[in-house]
Amino acid sequence: MDRLSTITRDIRHLAKMDRRLASPVGVPPIELHEPGFHRLVHLILGQQVSIEAADAMYANLVTTLGAVTPEALLRLDDDMMRRCGFTRMKAGYARGIAEAMLDGFDLSAVDGMGPDAAVATLTALRGVGVWTAECYLLFAVGHRDVFPAGDLALQVGWHEIALLPDPPSEQALRRIAEGWAPRRTAAAHLIWDAYLRRRGRR
Repeated sequence: MDRLSTITRDIRHLAKMDRRLASPVGVPPIELHEPGFHRLVHLILGQQVSIEAADAMYANLVTTLGAVTPEALLRLDDDMMRRCGFTRMKAGYARGIAEAMLDGFDLSAVDGMGPDAAVATLTALRGVGVWTAECYLLFAVGHRDVFPAGDLALQVGWHEIALLPDPPSEQALRRIAEGWAPRRTAAAHLIWDAYLRRRGRR
């Protein structure tokens, strides 16, 4: 069974197990992207900004470069990086990751790793924290059992779904998510879907 089909099956299972998680459309849209350097760069741009802002900056980068490759990115000067939406810090992260790729860092190796090993491998790259690594595994690798508990939308989304007095901390939400294993990726998609629908966004 391919990864998209597995996540779809897991979504249906979780929605039956806990009706609070169920989406009004059954299976919400699931984003799975081609893994690679370009996806890590997109996630770097997405750190601490909205989905819409990250997508706009990445689209600008694609317009500037065509293919987002390590070689192409390293040809950009500081001013061009700024125009594409990179802060000074994020530009440093992206350049460092590009240099690591050219020095032999095997990004494709994480595809076959378990989540703990994959997160450890990815976070060895400067600028790639746990949130970035987990989102890469979820959206690019299509890992079945990943839950980026540090994501504010997941914290607020579960707070709204479960009618909690306050959003849970990252640690508290991670403990809650253990109850959804081995289908934590599906749970993340369902909570994000609920969060966005409440705000009229997709």
